[in-house]
Amino acid sequence: MRKLINSTYITLDGVIENPMWTMPYFDAEFAESQTSNADALLMGRETYDGFAAVWPTMDESDPSTGAAYFNSVKKYVASTTLTDPSWNNTEVLEGDLVEAVAKLKASEGKDILQYGFGTVTTALIEAGLVDEVRLWIHPVIEGGDSVSAPLKGFKASFELLDTKINPTGLIIATYRPKAAE
Repeated sequence: MRKLINSTYITLDGVIENPMWTMPYFDAEFAESQTSNADALLMGRETYDGFAAVWPTMDESDPSTGAAYFNSVKKYVASTTLTDPSWNNTEVLEGDLVEAVAKLKASEGKDILQYGFGTVTTALIEAGLVDEVRLWIHPVIEGGDSVSAPLKGFKASFELLDTKINPTGLIIATYRPKAAE
């Protein structure tokens, strides 16, 4: 069975919405190993809209951008409003989200990556479908809202699997959701 891995950038004060502060701390080696082990992306509508506005405009001939991967990889979008995605190789999941993702995980292939953390992630954690959550903890204070609206009231426990510390101060903490007790 394929693993579903959520990979989320976060500041010390818990902000996840604005990744512009990540570049001085980015770990290209870890990012490349993560994408090389995944042949699909799963996104909610907001993440899809943000990615689809940026990645197709990036230079695919420069391997350091990651654009060749993001523009060619199979992309699945959880949305009830997106009907005709314009970004190459994108499919909108139809029907029940949990059933669609369970079917996707049961199919042949490598890991499935999910970026961002919102209502799609919380529903999939509650359903027991997320195998790992990788928090890229950046050594900055953004000063924004610490908890996004979709996470208010969401509760889950996690078990630490691994940590990687980058000399820039970035910490990548990998967790596995614990089963509900």
